[in-house]
Amino acid sequence: MNIAVLFGGISPEREVSIRGGKAVTKAIKELGHNVFSIDPAYGVDGLVIGTKIIESEDVREYSDYKKFHTKSILDCINSDLFNNIDFVFLVLHGVNGEDGTVQSVLELRGIKYSHSKVKASSFAIDKNASKVMFSAAGIPTPAWLTLTPKDYENENLFLAAIKELGKKLVVKPNDQGSTIGITIVENATVEELKSAVKAAAEFSKIVLIEEFIEGREITVPVIGDRALPIIEIIPEDGFYDYEHKYTKGRTIYQCPANISEDISDFTQGLAITAHEVIGCSGVTRSDFRLNEDGQAYIMEINTIPGFTETSLVPMAAKELGISFTELCREIIENELL
Repeated sequence: MNIAVLFGGISPEREVSIRGGKAVTKAIKELGHNVFSIDPAYGVDGLVIGTKIIESEDVREYSDYKKFHTKSILDCINSDLFNNIDFVFLVLHGVNGEDGTVQSVLELRGIKYSHSKVKASSFAIDKNASKVMFSAAGIPTPAWLTLTPKDYENENLFLAAIKELGKKLVVKPNDQGSTIGITIVENATVEELKSAVKAAAEFSKIVLIEEFIEGREITVPVIGDRALPIIEIIPEDGFYDYEHKYTKGRTIYQCPANISEDISDFTQGLAITAHEVIGCSGVTRSDFRLNEDGQAYIMEINTIPGFTETSLVPMAAKELGISFTELCREIIENELL
């Protein structure tokens, strides 16, 4: 089978995506398929340069996402590169990759692909929309306020956020991943919130101010209709930001998490419900905060989670004896049924 690995892209998570593309390319080769490693950021040259990136020892020289244009993605997928492709394995993250745009172009070309489809992808990356859906389904999620550009200087709104949500707050872009643009405000003032909103607004026109849930950070992968073991995330200091995620040794991962069976089962059930409510397919990973009473609050759901051999979904699968290569096989076969 001819399988294209689509990776890189033009979001701030480009470097993470490249690392995932390398791992998935290797695994699919081991499965015996013909692999085409394509970086759509380079348009019709996506295969030639994508192959060079995969073979490169250091991906950092290719990590600048700001030099690319969205039209390159359309040119790439609409080109002859995809004429004989049977399946696309998506390893794109963030906007213009995980948000339904690439998925819609693949749909128009009639090409099957991994992970969630257009509608679920667009709902999941929209934190405000997904939190509304979680709340409607009875899945606990931290209380929040949503800001649009006209609200960025609204001091009354900031004062209301502090009054309603507390002094410790999370400010985040509405449609980014990998904690990009997130600020934890420890003891909120109007000026601190303004600064945090400004930082988040660099990555999204819509910004969320969210109550901070004190407690443990856990994540629950879901494949199809089953949850994998829960992973607890323990950063060495501060919070689980981009540096802690992608710098070796900065975070401890405990899999399975050391939590009671009843809390584990209940939280896994919440992750499956979130997967179903959003309408996801394939693999997702839901991130939670677990308070001191054992109540889990969902933060977000990721429709294309990080996918290197040491990423969290493969880590949880490994706990069940599923290798990275076998995990890739399952993802492909489930979509082709």
